[in-house]
Amino acid sequence: MAMLIIFLWMLSITMLMRFDFSFSNPLIYIFVLIQMHLYTGLFITAHDAMHGTVAPANKKLNNFIGQLCTLFYAVFPFQKLNREHHKHHKFVHTAEDPDYYEGNFFKWYFQFIKQYLSWWQVVAMAIIYNILKIYIPEKNLLMFWVIPSLLSTLQLFYFGTYLPHKGEHQNIHHSKTQSKNHIWAFFTCYFFGYHYEHHDSPGTPWWKLWQVKENITDTDNG
Repeated sequence: MAMLIIFLWMLSITMLMRFDFSFSNPLIYIFVLIQMHLYTGLFITAHDAMHGTVAPANKKLNNFIGQLCTLFYAVFPFQKLNREHHKHHKFVHTAEDPDYYEGNFFKWYFQFIKQYLSWWQVVAMAIIYNILKIYIPEKNLLMFWVIPSLLSTLQLFYFGTYLPHKGEHQNIHHSKTQSKNHIWAFFTCYFFGYHYEHHDSPGTPWWKLWQVKENITDTDNG
């Protein structure tokens, strides 16, 4: 499944970098959404690697795939993300939880980005962008590389952090969950709207979370 996500992202971005389009073509906005969803898939795959579920029998391969996905996503260091994510699971909804912030959506989002984005990543991405624009039309870079990745951070944050963890929760994982709708759950955030289920079974890869949802009723998780 990890290889499929990486392959589809690489195929899509390669084709779109060569796509001759005009802004009046409505298809490009559909392509932006598809590319956004594939970027989110890269990060979700890296997240699964943090839980050791991409290649359970081979830790080096598992971590390599995780690092590859975070590299493609935005030159993130996998080990830092891994360390902070496990703090989130251990200290969920406390002051030691790096993903939790007591504030409105925008303040929380910017705190979330600031927590994980380093200055050197911004510099690295700027260098990569300026090299790529020598060979690729700049409008393609903006529409299919920059914008989808930025939209993906909003998708991941809104459906995977903000909605599940805002407010108070009367359950051991301090998490909400989406109502059971597997199609909606996949397209919003690769089933991570089933967030209580993820915290209850962190060793379950994203593509099996719907099965966990089937076995846990909404009344169980508050």
